[in-house]
Amino acid sequence: MATDITCISVRRGFIHLVAILDWYSRRVLSWRVSNTLTLDFCLDAVREIIVRCGRPEIFSTDQGSQFGNSEFTELLKETLNK
Repeated sequence: MATDITCISVRRGFIHLVAILDWYSRRVLSWRVSNTLTLDFCLDAVREIIVRCGRPEIFSTDQGSQFGNSEFTELLKETLNK
């Protein structure tokens, strides 16, 4: 799986989209939008994918600030080490 965040320009500024993709099928497995770049919407997308698809073998990010956050990395460590 892989994830990234993109900014989308809207009339009143920007919204932020986080998407989690399956490498093989290239399908979007989970996504969230937010009007701020806080960690919460990223964590929600990851938690959903863990519940729906189970433990990913590989989880690739661009190591942006949300993905390098200790809360995010701890969630992945806990999930991947089960």
